[in-house]
Amino acid sequence: MDQNELESRISRDTSPVKAARELLRQRYNADAEAFQRGADVRALVQSRADTVDTVLRLIWDRYPFSSSPNVALIAVGGYGRGELHPHSDIDLLILTRNGISDNWQDDLSAFVTLLWDLKLDIGHSVRSIEESKAAAREDVTILTNLLETRTIAGPDELRKDLSDQIYSDDVSSDRDYFIAKREEQLQRHRKYGDTEYNLEPNVKGSPGALRDIQTIGWITKRHFGLQNIADLTRFSILTEEEHQILFQGETFLWQLRYGLQLLADRNENRLLFDHQRALAQMLGYKDEGKRLGVELMMQSYYRTVLALAELADVILQYYDEAILGTGTDDDIQPLNKRFQVRNHYIEAVNNQVFAYAPYAIMEIFVLMAQHPDIKGIRATTIRSLRAHRHLIDDAFRSDLAVTTLFMELLRTPHALDQTLSAMKKYSVLGRYLPEFGQIIGQMQHDLFHIYTVDAHTMRVIRNMVRLNSTEARTEYPLASRLIHRLPKLETLFIAGLYHDVAKGRGGDHSELGAMDAEAFCRRHHLSERDTQLVSWLVENHLLMSMTAQRKDISDPDIIHGFARAVPSQAHLDYLYVLTVCDISATNPKLWNTWRASLLRQLYIEAKRALRRGTETPIDRQEWVRATQSEAREILHAQNMTDEQIDGIWDTVDEDYFLQDSTVDIAWQTAAIIRHGDNPDPLVLIRDTRGGPTDGYSQIIIYMKDRVALFAATTAVLEQLNLNIVDARISSSEGPYSISSYVVLDEKGQPLGIDPARKERVRQRLIEELDDPEDYPDIIHRRTPRQLKHFAFPTEVTFSNDTVNQRTVMEVITPDRPGLLARIGQVLLEHRVRLTNAKIATLGERVEDVFFVTDEQGEPLRDLAVCQDLQHNLCKMLDDIQ
Repeated sequence: MDQNELESRISRDTSPVKAARELLRQRYNADAEAFQRGADVRALVQSRADTVDTVLRLIWDRYPFSSSPNVALIAVGGYGRGELHPHSDIDLLILTRNGISDNWQDDLSAFVTLLWDLKLDIGHSVRSIEESKAAAREDVTILTNLLETRTIAGPDELRKDLSDQIYSDDVSSDRDYFIAKREEQLQRHRKYGDTEYNLEPNVKGSPGALRDIQTIGWITKRHFGLQNIADLTRFSILTEEEHQILFQGETFLWQLRYGLQLLADRNENRLLFDHQRALAQMLGYKDEGKRLGVELMMQSYYRTVLALAELADVILQYYDEAILGTGTDDDIQPLNKRFQVRNHYIEAVNNQVFAYAPYAIMEIFVLMAQHPDIKGIRATTIRSLRAHRHLIDDAFRSDLAVTTLFMELLRTPHALDQTLSAMKKYSVLGRYLPEFGQIIGQMQHDLFHIYTVDAHTMRVIRNMVRLNSTEARTEYPLASRLIHRLPKLETLFIAGLYHDVAKGRGGDHSELGAMDAEAFCRRHHLSERDTQLVSWLVENHLLMSMTAQRKDISDPDIIHGFARAVPSQAHLDYLYVLTVCDISATNPKLWNTWRASLLRQLYIEAKRALRRGTETPIDRQEWVRATQSEAREILHAQNMTDEQIDGIWDTVDEDYFLQDSTVDIAWQTAAIIRHGDNPDPLVLIRDTRGGPTDGYSQIIIYMKDRVALFAATTAVLEQLNLNIVDARISSSEGPYSISSYVVLDEKGQPLGIDPARKERVRQRLIEELDDPEDYPDIIHRRTPRQLKHFAFPTEVTFSNDTVNQRTVMEVITPDRPGLLARIGQVLLEHRVRLTNAKIATLGERVEDVFFVTDEQGEPLRDLAVCQDLQHNLCKMLDDIQ
C-alpha cells in the first residue's frame, strides 16, 4: 500500500492501528536503508519526526475535541525540536486553555490508549496552561521541555500563549535557570567520571556529547528567546567557526546515535561493545594497518567530544559572566605586560598578544601553573588562543624562549597533569608535540586499556604528581619515598609523557618512543646524561612490570638477569616509580596489592643485586643454605627440633627455599609439624604483613599428593569467587605436597577484611579436598557480557628453562569463568606436573605462565607431547561458551 492509501485508512477506518503501524514501518525501513546508503542524517531525523507528526495528526483529527479552540496536541522536548531518531522517546503535551471538559475525558483516554497500541515510546501529560506553568516552576526538567515546543494539531495560539509565559521570570528567572542547568550538567559529568573518555560512552549524556550541546541551546533560548543556536552569531557570542564545530559535532554524534538505535532496535544511547564493531562497519570505517576500523571510529568520537567540551566551556563561561556577573565590579590583578587575572580567570591584556609574541601561547600555561588560584582561561582569550594556534610550527617548537618556558612548566611544583590537560584541551599540547597529537583520542578495542592513550598518559603524570601527597604514602609507600630521592623530577615527567607516544604506529612503541623522547630532550637542551636516562626509561618502561608479572622473581637467576639490564641504582629508582604510575593509570582493576608486592619484591632484590655487583652470578646453593639457616633459627625459638624440621624439609626440593621468605617457611613448617599425622588436609590462610602494599591472602594446603589437586583446588576457589593471582605446588619426595595460592576477593582485597569468609573458605577446601571422589566438577558460571565480544584464538607456547630444569608454558586466551580449573584438568589428563604459575588477567585477555615438568620432574622434551598438549588446551579453551 502506498503512503496516501495508508493515511486515508488511518483517517477513516474504525481501527486505524494496523494502518498506522504499517505507515510507520514503511517509513522506518525506507529511512534505515537510506541511512546505510549514506543519506544526510539530519534529513532522516526530520523525516522520522514528520512521519510521526502525520500519524498523530491523523489520529487526533478522528476525535471530536480536535475542532475545539481550547485544546491542542503539542510536541515537547527533542520531539518539540523536530528531532526523532529511530527509537527516540516521543514526548507529548495535550494542552488545554482551562482544563479538561467532562465531555472529552473518555475521548482523550481513548486517544492515549490508541497511541500506546502503536508501540511507540510515548510520554504524555495533560495540562492546562496554568498547570503547565506550575509544573515548570517546580521541576526544571519540565521547564526545559516546555522551552522547545511545536503544535502538531489544534490551535497554535495555545502553544504561543504557553511559551510567552514559560519564558517569563514569573516561572523562573534567567539566573535561576542558568544555575540549575549548570548544576545539572556538573552532576551528569560526575556520573561519567568527568571525562570524555569512556570505553562505552553514552552519545547522549557523556561529557562533550549531545546533552552538552542541548544544554547550550536551552540556556540560549531562555536567555535570548532564540530558537536556533546558529542565531548566536548575531550576538557575537558564537563565531562562525564555533557554529561549524557545534553543527558538525552534532551531525557526527547523530550519525552514531542513529546507527546505534538501528543496530540495537531500541532506544539505545550507549556505545556498548556489543555494537561498536558493527556500527563502525555500518559507517564505513575500515581497518588501517594494525588499527581496527572500530578504533578509528572511536578516535573520531573522542576527538569530536573533546572539541565540543572545549566550546561548551567557552559559551557557558560567557553566560556565567553575562548572567551571574551582571552588576558586579571585576577584580583585576596584573601578572605582567601580557596577562592579567580577571575574577580568577587569566586573560590576555589584548587579543593581539599571541600575534606579536607567539611565545605567550606557552607562557599563559606557565603562569597558570605558577598561580594555582587561577580557575582557568577567560573565554575571550580562549578564542584568541584558538585563532593563533596556527603559529605553533617548527620555528615555534625550536624557539629557545618557548622550549625554556616548557621546561620551566615541567619544573614548576604544581598539578602538572591539570596544566598539560588544559594544553591538550585547547589543542596546544598536540600541536607543540605533534607525536603526542597523533595519540589524542586513540584507543585500543579491549577491556584492559580502558583509557585512550592520551588520557592514560595524563593519568600517569597525575600519579607522579600525587606521589608527593599524604595519601600516596598509604597507597604507594615505596614510590612515595623514592620520588623524593629522584634528582630531577622533570626527567620522570618527560618519560611519562613519552612512554606510550608511539602506540599505533606499527613496530615496537617502546623503541620508537625512545627516539622521540631523545629528540625532545635535545630540542629542549637537556644534558647528555639526562637525555640518555629519559630515552632508556621510555625504551624499558615495560621491563619491570613484565619481569614481575610473567617471570619467577623468586628465582635468583631472574633477579640477576633483571639487575644486569639496569645501569644504576638511579635508573632502578626512576624505573620503579614510572612502572607504578604506569600500571595504576592503565586500569583501576590492574593495580592491586599483589602486583604492588611483586614490584616491591623485584625492586628490593634488584637493589641488593646492584649493591653486590651484577658481574658475579648468584650462588643458588648459598641462597638455599642462608634461607634454611634463618628459618631454622625462628623455628628453634618456637621449640622445634632439628629432627622435626628436617623431617619436613627433606621431602621438598630446593626451589621451596628460593621462593618463600624465611618467615613464611618457618610459619608453614611449624604448622605442618603441629599438624602431625592428622589425615585431614591442613589448610592455612593468612593475610601477608609488612606494609600496605603486601595486602593479599596466602592459602597453604598440606596434604597427601593427588594428581588432580590443582584442578580441584582452583575449581573450589573459583566457585568461592576468589581471584587466583599466583599458584605454586612444591615437588616432594614423600607422599605429601605443599601447595601455595595467593588470592584476592572480587574487589582486589585480602580475606582478612572478612574473617568469617576466611573461615568458610578454609572449611570448604578441607571438605572438598579430603577425598578425591569429592573433587568438584569444572564450574559453569555465566560469562560477563563484555567478555563475549572479545573472542580470539588461544595461543599456547613452550620453552625450556634449563637452569631450573622445567618447561615454561605460556597460555594467552580470552578470560572465562573456570579457566584455571580447566587448564589443570588438561594438565592432569596429559600427566604433566605443575610446579608454579603466574596468573595475569589483563581486561578480557588472560596471559598466564605455567612452570611444568613430566612425571619424573624433568622438562617436557618430547615435541609430540608438547604439540598434543598445545592442541588439546587450545581446543578445550576455545570451546568455552
